[in-house]
Amino acid sequence: MRRSSKSSHNRLSADSQRLVTAAQGMVQSASRLEERLWEHVLDTLLHKTLKGNHQDTVDSALDHLFRSDLAAYDALMEAVEAGSESCSVEHDGVQYHALLIAVPILAWTRFSIGSGSISEDMCTTLGAHLHGHLLAPDARLALLPNLYAIDQLPRSHAETFSLVQRLAQAAVKGTAPRATGNAPETAPFLADTRYLLAAVAAPAGKALFAWQADLNPAGREHALERWRKQAAPNIASLLPGCGVELLMPEAYYVACREADRQIRPISIRAAVHYLTNALGVDPTGLRAIVGGFTEDPSGERIDEYRIGFTLRQNPEVVYGVVWPLYGQEDDDEVAENSFEGLTSPEVLDSDLRTPVEEITALLRACGVTHIKRHPEHFPMEFCDDCGAPLYPDADADLVHAEMPEDVASNGGHFH
Repeated sequence: MRRSSKSSHNRLSADSQRLVTAAQGMVQSASRLEERLWEHVLDTLLHKTLKGNHQDTVDSALDHLFRSDLAAYDALMEAVEAGSESCSVEHDGVQYHALLIAVPILAWTRFSIGSGSISEDMCTTLGAHLHGHLLAPDARLALLPNLYAIDQLPRSHAETFSLVQRLAQAAVKGTAPRATGNAPETAPFLADTRYLLAAVAAPAGKALFAWQADLNPAGREHALERWRKQAAPNIASLLPGCGVELLMPEAYYVACREADRQIRPISIRAAVHYLTNALGVDPTGLRAIVGGFTEDPSGERIDEYRIGFTLRQNPEVVYGVVWPLYGQEDDDEVAENSFEGLTSPEVLDSDLRTPVEEITALLRACGVTHIKRHPEHFPMEFCDDCGAPLYPDADADLVHAEMPEDVASNGGHFH
């Protein structure tokens, strides 16, 4: 979903204004030739800005367009992502184009989901699978020897730009890249995403991926099937005690967004499974309370849903799941008018129209029959002490999710 950078600056710098002007020029172009000219101007400005680590310049331009011109905002955001996840490098007189890719892994468990360094042998094995099933014949690869949680990934476009530049050099030179510095500790979740990061490079004008080399877009699905079949046992060994699902390795930002979407239903299923086992109840003994949360209380947009779980006979919220919204996802009046009807088991996947409908159908499929939705929008509030999201209870109060003390001592450190 679109997000404002919340910049506190009301006045744009000259460099930010140039980015705004170029993005608006692209949107207003009346021909492809004119659009390409503006695109070149924008790409050149962004390369200089990101190389100089001037993330504030980019953020200010995005914030301004988010408030004033959404079409130009989308154009600038697309250009920023493309400019920070790809680059051109030269080696032995040959010009290469390189792309930062993410390899998303969905994982779920009652215990802990691993992250951190992986062995050289495992990197070699996974690199061979990527070459064998996904990459074009002339493509070169540099795979980082780490398994990353989402909060260990680059935190800005400028950091992503720096990373792809370093990995691209390793790819074209055939050297093994070193892991990034000490990664921060990651919060434990019942379901979460892990990532492998790599740069793929090929001579300018040559294909990066196998389906490009074959001029066959349908080859993507076959490549994904082969990747899942061959690489899954190796990746599962990196995440003992976890269920895993492999998603398509592709361009960094696209892969991360798709993983964010795909982990949401798994999070709900994992929560219900964990609670029924930890609390010794059937799913019908749980109650789910759904609330829409927004960063702009004065607006109509919902940024995420939060689902608080309680026992049917107890008002305390014992666990919570966050369902963020992305892209054009949003609720409309249909969702509010039809919500009560969603509590019938006849709701089918093909009937789902909104995120709240999908959440409700998932809960019912997991056996949770008592579901309450608050119609009001809540502010995005978090615990002052630990930073955890606050969840709505049955009375529409925002509270901390806390497992009962006798359960928490048995490894229920997920909240």
